[in-house]
Amino acid sequence: MQFGVFSVSDITRDPVSGHTPSEAERIDAVVQIAKKTEEVGLDVFAIGEHHNPPFFSSAPTTLLAFIAAATERLILTTSTTLITTNDPVRIAEEYAMLQHLSKGRMDLMLGRGNTAPVYPWFGQDIRQSLPLALENYNLLHRLWREDVIDWEGKFRTPLQGFTSTPRPLDDVPPFVWHGSIRTPEIAEQAAYYGDGFFANHIFWPKEHYMRLIKFYRQRYAHYGHGTEQQAIVGLGGQAYIARRSQDAIKEFRPYFNEAPVYGHGPAMEDFMRQTPLSVGSPQEVIDKTLTFREHFGDYQRQLFLIDHAGLPLKTVLDQLELLGGEVVPTLRKELAAKRDPQVPDAPTHAARVKTKYGDLVPRQPRPNANRGDNVTGGSPYQDTDQVAQAAQPGN
Repeated sequence: MQFGVFSVSDITRDPVSGHTPSEAERIDAVVQIAKKTEEVGLDVFAIGEHHNPPFFSSAPTTLLAFIAAATERLILTTSTTLITTNDPVRIAEEYAMLQHLSKGRMDLMLGRGNTAPVYPWFGQDIRQSLPLALENYNLLHRLWREDVIDWEGKFRTPLQGFTSTPRPLDDVPPFVWHGSIRTPEIAEQAAYYGDGFFANHIFWPKEHYMRLIKFYRQRYAHYGHGTEQQAIVGLGGQAYIARRSQDAIKEFRPYFNEAPVYGHGPAMEDFMRQTPLSVGSPQEVIDKTLTFREHFGDYQRQLFLIDHAGLPLKTVLDQLELLGGEVVPTLRKELAAKRDPQVPDAPTHAARVKTKYGDLVPRQPRPNANRGDNVTGGSPYQDTDQVAQAAQPGN
């Protein structure tokens, strides 16, 4: 099972010190957070995509490529990449490049995005967000699996004889998680393709996410990808940890009370009872996180939100020390002991290459020799050596 952290990239005033970090400070801080995530033994770092203030992460592939160069084993991902307002051709290109640069230490989470003003900035209509998500992912899925495609849809210009470059590393597309807060159609989409389903699992009661995940598991089995238990599930979570419970409550309360999303709303204790929020000692966070398996079954990835609401960098780094040093080692042990042996591990690039090729050498796509015009003429990938192609396992 994979453990990690995710950031929504907010720039929020610290209600204790009164300091609002600059964009430069937050960008530098999130790089330090990612490096610390690897240092303390966690597996995954995820960053959101936003194009509106007060968020800074408008170019997640650039940020993640920089972090990839500064780390050695950390898996890098998004939370989420906007499948609606991004051109799927551009997603195919940028994340394949990130896959190469990170040597496969990446995947991505796709989501619709729910900030209405952003859609017209990119020429789209939020009322079309669901059909956009479905059509755009159909195209992205093909772009990573077919060297040359012809395609026509409703929301972008047609493609004829098009090759997305670079081709995926080892000819194995990045693994995709479909992130959702409330939409069963996205769970259906994840199940149809045999992809992972990531439940945001922050703001709403467990019963809401239980329905979504149960539906995804049922449809995953329906489409023949495996049993319901073998479906690939990820969960969000939210934690604030201190050595003593009373210190955690005291320290986090001003940040909770002023948080842009739920500040000036329910009392923190009520929110803790009603949602996955954990505020307390390492053991209390462990105990609450272990209940997730009881509610949702065995799952493959757990990410915690720990750097939002104006929390200063030092506090976040201290949180990572407790998370990596005390909380996650116990969770790994406890969850591994209870895990059904039929449940697959979290997908990694190396494991997916092994599944596709076995002991064969992975295919490394390359164009044929330039025949004079690779812009308006036939694709240089079109005439791929048929003998070599036949020797490779199917997609």
